Amino acid sequence: MLYSEKVMDHFSNPRNVGEIEDADGVGEIGNAKCGDIMKMYLKIDDGIITDVKFKTFGCGAAVATSSMATELIKGKSIEDALKLTNQAVVEALDGLPAVKVHCSVLAEQAVRSALSDYYTRQGIDPLPIVGEIKEPEE
Repeated sequence: MLYSEKVMDHFSNPRNVGEIEDADGVGEIGNAKCGDIMKMYLKIDDGIITDVKFKTFGCGAAVATSSMATELIKGKSIEDALKLTNQAVVEALDGLPAVKVHCSVLAEQAVRSALSDYYTRQGIDPLPIVGEIKEPEE
Protein backbone atom coordinates (compact mmCIF):
# COMPACT_ATOMS: atom_id res chain seq x y z
CA MET A 1 0.00 0.00 0.00
CA LEU A 2 1.50 3.28 -1.09
CA TYR A 3 0.93 6.45 0.86
CA SER A 4 1.68 9.96 -0.39
CA GLU A 5 4.49 11.97 1.19
CA LYS A 6 1.87 14.19 2.82
CA VAL A 7 0.17 11.20 4.47
CA MET A 8 3.52 9.98 5.75
CA ASP A 9 4.39 13.48 7.00
CA HIS A 10 1.11 13.89 8.89
CA PHE A 11 1.45 10.39 10.32
CA SER A 12 5.07 10.92 11.42
CA ASN A 13 4.55 14.52 12.58
CA PRO A 14 0.84 14.90 13.34
CA ARG A 15 -0.36 18.46 13.89
CA ASN A 16 -2.59 19.56 16.76
CA VAL A 17 -2.38 16.37 18.83
CA GLY A 18 -3.73 16.46 22.36
CA GLU A 19 -6.80 17.72 24.11
CA ILE A 20 -8.27 21.07 25.09
CA GLU A 21 -9.33 21.00 28.74
CA ASP A 22 -11.94 23.75 28.45
CA ALA A 23 -13.08 22.87 24.93
CA ASP A 24 -16.25 24.45 23.56
CA GLY A 25 -17.07 21.29 21.63
CA VAL A 26 -15.85 17.70 21.85
CA GLY A 27 -16.72 14.98 19.38
CA GLU A 28 -15.84 11.33 19.30
CA ILE A 29 -16.47 8.96 16.47
CA GLY A 30 -15.43 5.37 16.01
CA ASN A 31 -15.47 2.67 13.43
CA ALA A 32 -16.22 -0.69 15.02
CA LYS A 33 -15.02 -2.64 11.97
CA CYS A 34 -11.49 -1.24 11.80
CA GLY A 35 -11.19 -0.15 15.44
CA ASP A 36 -10.25 3.46 14.67
CA ILE A 37 -11.45 6.03 17.21
CA MET A 38 -11.09 9.79 16.78
CA LYS A 39 -11.75 12.41 19.40
CA MET A 40 -11.77 16.06 18.39
CA TYR A 41 -11.68 19.14 20.63
CA LEU A 42 -12.67 22.62 19.45
CA LYS A 43 -12.12 26.06 20.95
CA ILE A 44 -14.55 28.48 19.32
CA ASP A 45 -14.46 32.24 19.74
CA ASP A 46 -17.01 34.44 18.03
CA GLY A 47 -17.85 31.77 15.45
CA ILE A 48 -14.17 31.10 14.63
CA ILE A 49 -12.35 27.88 15.46
CA THR A 50 -9.38 29.36 17.29
CA ASP A 51 -7.93 26.03 18.38
CA VAL A 52 -8.45 22.40 17.55
CA LYS A 53 -6.81 19.26 18.92
CA PHE A 54 -7.36 15.59 18.32
CA LYS A 55 -6.59 12.20 19.77
CA THR A 56 -6.80 9.27 17.40
CA PHE A 57 -6.44 5.60 18.14
CA GLY A 58 -5.96 3.86 14.85
CA CYS A 59 -3.86 3.23 11.80
CA GLY A 60 -1.48 5.66 10.12
CA ALA A 61 -4.13 6.86 7.70
CA ALA A 62 -6.51 7.61 10.59
CA VAL A 63 -3.83 9.70 12.32
CA ALA A 64 -2.94 11.50 9.08
CA THR A 65 -6.56 12.31 8.18
CA SER A 66 -7.25 13.61 11.72
CA SER A 67 -4.15 15.78 11.56
CA MET A 68 -5.04 17.17 8.12
CA ALA A 69 -8.67 17.80 9.10
CA THR A 70 -7.54 19.91 12.09
CA GLU A 71 -5.21 21.89 9.82
CA LEU A 72 -8.04 22.53 7.36
CA ILE A 73 -10.45 23.95 9.97
CA LYS A 74 -8.11 25.79 12.35
CA GLY A 75 -8.67 29.53 12.14
CA LYS A 76 -11.76 29.03 9.97
CA SER A 77 -15.38 29.91 10.67
CA ILE A 78 -17.86 27.28 11.84
CA GLU A 79 -19.58 27.63 8.44
CA ASP A 80 -16.33 26.75 6.66
CA ALA A 81 -15.68 23.83 9.00
CA LEU A 82 -19.15 22.47 8.26
CA LYS A 83 -18.26 22.45 4.55
CA LEU A 84 -15.26 20.19 5.19
CA THR A 85 -15.72 16.97 3.25
CA ASN A 86 -13.80 13.74 3.43
CA GLN A 87 -12.90 14.37 -0.22
CA ALA A 88 -11.22 17.66 0.73
CA VAL A 89 -9.19 15.79 3.37
CA VAL A 90 -8.16 13.14 0.83
CA GLU A 91 -7.18 15.79 -1.72
CA ALA A 92 -5.20 17.78 0.86
CA LEU A 93 -3.24 14.60 1.60
CA ASP A 94 -2.59 13.99 -2.13
CA GLY A 95 -4.82 10.94 -2.06
CA LEU A 96 -5.38 7.82 0.03
CA PRO A 97 -5.49 4.15 -0.93
CA ALA A 98 -9.12 3.13 -1.56
CA VAL A 99 -9.18 0.84 1.48
CA LYS A 100 -8.25 3.82 3.69
CA VAL A 101 -10.75 6.38 2.39
CA HIS A 102 -13.06 5.52 5.32
CA CYS A 103 -10.48 7.18 7.59
CA SER A 104 -11.15 10.52 5.88
CA VAL A 105 -14.88 10.01 6.46
CA LEU A 106 -14.09 9.39 10.13
CA ALA A 107 -12.18 12.71 10.25
CA GLU A 108 -15.08 14.60 8.65
CA GLN A 109 -17.57 13.03 11.07
CA ALA A 110 -15.34 13.78 14.09
CA VAL A 111 -15.34 17.48 13.14
CA ARG A 112 -19.13 17.41 12.71
CA SER A 113 -19.54 15.57 16.02
CA ALA A 114 -17.49 18.24 17.87
CA LEU A 115 -19.51 21.03 16.21
CA SER A 116 -22.73 19.23 17.13
CA ASP A 117 -21.55 19.12 20.76
CA TYR A 118 -20.69 22.83 20.57
CA TYR A 119 -24.23 23.73 19.47
CA THR A 120 -25.78 21.44 22.09
CA ARG A 121 -23.76 23.21 24.80
CA GLN A 122 -25.09 26.55 23.47
CA GLY A 123 -28.64 25.25 23.86
CA ILE A 124 -29.10 25.08 20.08
CA ASP A 125 -30.42 21.97 18.31
CA PRO A 126 -27.44 20.91 16.15
CA LEU A 127 -29.41 18.69 13.76
CA PRO A 128 -30.60 21.41 11.32
CA ILE A 129 -27.10 22.95 11.23
CA VAL A 130 -24.71 20.02 11.43
CA GLY A 131 -26.91 17.23 10.13
CA GLU A 132 -26.95 13.67 11.37
CA ILE A 133 -23.68 12.21 12.59
CA LYS A 134 -23.32 8.73 11.15
CA GLU A 135 -20.96 6.05 12.29
CA PRO A 136 -18.84 5.60 9.15
CA GLU A 137 -18.88 2.30 7.37
CA GLU A 138 -15.90 0.72 5.71
